[in-house]
Amino acid sequence: MGGVAGFAAARRFNMTDMPQLVSLFNAVGGCAAALVAIVDAQQRPAGLGAISGGTGFVQVADISIGALTFTGSLVAAKLEGLVPGRPVVFRGARGVNLVLAVAVLAAALLTIAGTSPGWALAIAGLATTVLGVTFVLPIGGADIPVVVSLLNGCTGMAVAMAGLLLSNTVLITAGALVGASGTILTALMAKAMNRSLGNIIAGGFGSGDQTAPPSVTGADSCAVQSVTADDVALQPAYAGSVIVVPGYGLAAARAQSELVDLADTLIARGITVSYAIHPVAGRMSGHVPYEQMLDRDAANRAFGHTDVALVVGANDVVNPAARTPGSAVYGMPILDAHRAGTVIVVKRSMGHGYADIDNPLCTAPRPGCCSTTPSPPSTTSPRPPRHSSADHELISPLRIRR
Repeated sequence: MGGVAGFAAARRFNMTDMPQLVSLFNAVGGCAAALVAIVDAQQRPAGLGAISGGTGFVQVADISIGALTFTGSLVAAKLEGLVPGRPVVFRGARGVNLVLAVAVLAAALLTIAGTSPGWALAIAGLATTVLGVTFVLPIGGADIPVVVSLLNGCTGMAVAMAGLLLSNTVLITAGALVGASGTILTALMAKAMNRSLGNIIAGGFGSGDQTAPPSVTGADSCAVQSVTADDVALQPAYAGSVIVVPGYGLAAARAQSELVDLADTLIARGITVSYAIHPVAGRMSGHVPYEQMLDRDAANRAFGHTDVALVVGANDVVNPAARTPGSAVYGMPILDAHRAGTVIVVKRSMGHGYADIDNPLCTAPRPGCCSTTPSPPSTTSPRPPRHSSADHELISPLRIRR
């Protein structure tokens, strides 16, 4: 029955919802592992007072890790939008987490010592159930993929602990593999985001509680220019090189095929097209030839001499505020799309990304950008037309499904 339910649930989820599904399955796995320890404690004929210190440690670790993974993974599904993607920080949050952690430690010591182990296990389970919520809520949506990976590793550890209680080699091996792979993936993702795991766990990323970077105001500011599909088509039609920056919005719109068709049309006209893939938020693997894909470092070297950067459904990964000291996202690795001659941003709305801050890329002063009404875009450097004026009809209009 569980296999059928899992198969049906996985088929109903879209590919873009995989992080939420993985987080949900993490919650189920952690809960199952914790229940194994609870049932094991209830069924011991000699009572909990007769267990060894090692067994007591395994029991409290299984219940604690499993309960934390259960509630933490449910909250980590904030990518679905049921929980605000921004960091939810309340006064005294770190103090509450410290009290809960001390309670779990005290419960572990009581269980290992064999003093009131039944109450101790209950305290450990309740404290970590609450800790899972208070631990994940302050973490912003931009860091949630890393947290999901971390919780996945915790699920593996809880399953391994359950295997030790049951003397089940399969559970021990499978749990250890999941725990090790989840830990390694977490470390790699944190490194790719140029953030330490401690900073991610501390939370508050993008909460606006840091010094804000200087805003673009006055004569140096400009409004977002709205353009039509025909206007947009003119830019790559007369360009020599185009770099596409795909993001989550593109995947949510399921418009990868349309974007690849556009790129193929440009390539057929002799225009160089490549894709800049962010190490954490890349969304085009499997849709385009690997020789057209650029990693972050290669893409950032290429943006400076690229005619057009086409940003489709991406936000935080191209936010120039990450280069400004004092910004809430300062130091986060980004794709330097703002260095291209012309930047075209295709978004479903002008709302914030998961970091919950403004993106200066959409309002930074650029040649011909300061217009609030649709107007034909201008090229950033004088160059003879590569094609006739009718060429843009071949690639127009660019339609991105919502």
